Amino acid sequence: MTNEQIDSFLQKNEFDRNPVKVSFRTRNAFTGIFVKTADYDDLKSKNFWRIVNESNVKNYLHSKDTGLARIFNGTEITKLAVAKLLEDAQ
Repeated sequence: MTNEQIDSFLQKNEFDRNPVKVSFRTRNAFTGIFVKTADYDDLKSKNFWRIVNESNVKNYLHSKDTGLARIFNGTEITKLAVAKLLEDAQ
């Protein structure tokens, strides 16, 4: 997907709070949340995105530790969908 497609999807949703199912070309899909950090605009311009995997969301919401996020290339993303609420995430 292009950075415009991903950004458009994220603007329609509260991406830093609501989980998103992220599907990829070459890896398994997973659920996580997109993270907006100080370098968000720079990464977005290069079509890179910080995403916290579902297994780390609870820790991220409490600590805001961006080290729990991984950076993914948007060109590898094939589909984004709003996911169900995470259990005990908050």
